[in-house]
Amino acid sequence: MMTTFKLLLQLAWRNLWRNWRRTLILLLAVSVGVWSLTSSSSLMKAWSASSLDSGLHNLTGQGQIHALGYRDDPGVTQRLPTPGGKLKELLNAPRVAHWAPRVSVPAVIQSEYDTYPITLTGVVPEREQGLSFIPDTISEGRYLNGTDDAGLLLGRKLAKRLHTGLGRRVVLMSQAADGSLAERGFQVVGIFSSAPDNEINLVFTGLANSQAMLGLNNDPKGQITGISFALGDINNLAGFVLDLRGAAPGLDIQPWNVLLPLVSAVNQLSDSFVVVWLAIMFTLLGFGIVNTLLMSLFERTREFGLLQALGMKPRLIFVHVTLETIMLVGLGTLLGLFSGALTIFAFHDGLNLGFLAAGAQWLGAGQILYPKLIPDEFFGSGILIWVLGVGASLWPAWRAIRKTPIDAMRRQT
Repeated sequence: MMTTFKLLLQLAWRNLWRNWRRTLILLLAVSVGVWSLTSSSSLMKAWSASSLDSGLHNLTGQGQIHALGYRDDPGVTQRLPTPGGKLKELLNAPRVAHWAPRVSVPAVIQSEYDTYPITLTGVVPEREQGLSFIPDTISEGRYLNGTDDAGLLLGRKLAKRLHTGLGRRVVLMSQAADGSLAERGFQVVGIFSSAPDNEINLVFTGLANSQAMLGLNNDPKGQITGISFALGDINNLAGFVLDLRGAAPGLDIQPWNVLLPLVSAVNQLSDSFVVVWLAIMFTLLGFGIVNTLLMSLFERTREFGLLQALGMKPRLIFVHVTLETIMLVGLGTLLGLFSGALTIFAFHDGLNLGFLAAGAQWLGAGQILYPKLIPDEFFGSGILIWVLGVGASLWPAWRAIRKTPIDAMRRQT
């Protein structure tokens, strides 16, 4: 039995290269299909990850902590104390990559030429690094130097709307902690370029400076309006949120998918689209393999008839054809995986979509995609394609043994 199988294996390998042009065409068809499947899947996942990352860096983080009622009425009256005790201990734990306290209140900004409603956000500049878009989007001027920096960061669109710019002074007005009108002049020290909504609606200053303006410095009721945080591994977020809620049951603690329902829906839609795309690609690849193998076997009808006439049993011909396909699809899959890996690693440092910047922002994605090779998914796709190819070859192999030797040998090649 082993001798027969070894003989069939050798015969199948030789037959592959007897007509090397046909074999190369089949290898090219399979490898291109595998390459397109793996590389496009990686790029689509990178796009989905970029969209999520863009949403999380839009001040939200992976989760936020607020006083009860703040999300319904985001004002200075809904504030909380600077974190301490168990809550601070959890936020400073190794699993937390970043966290930042903020004061974020509705306000009105006034220049010499115009007035516009905005959201004033006081930040700790060094804590925003890696957590939000602010430090990486300064296009003119400078970033804030510290929590007591009295300078102001404006969006490019807002600066244009107010006919103001670097070094110019503007006035901000908002409700103070005691209910009175808080008003203060600021000098514009930086202009940021981000998503259009951010550019027109947000302004930033140092946290201590915003607290002084609003009368929150030593307020026993609270000195901040919220905390944003991000973990090193987002997969641990659900458990961490539960721990935070246990440590501070009187606060409103929510993960990003609750704070950003639209981003969550788009992320789920992207994942579903990837699954549908993979199913379509698998189907097309299966039909392509069947079609190509049928054409190949149709050319060899006379050969199979001759083998039967010489005494080779139909089941051995079936095994012989299947072995050819196993080796052919296997080689094509390996070539496709190798090409896909090269494509992914070629863009591992980032695929810059700067030429599509406006469209990327409109779709909520960043300008740079970072394709990643995830071994389980990558090699799993290869194995599935190989199994699909072998399974798809069974019908052509069965057709190859249906004709009688005389009918098969009448076929002229």
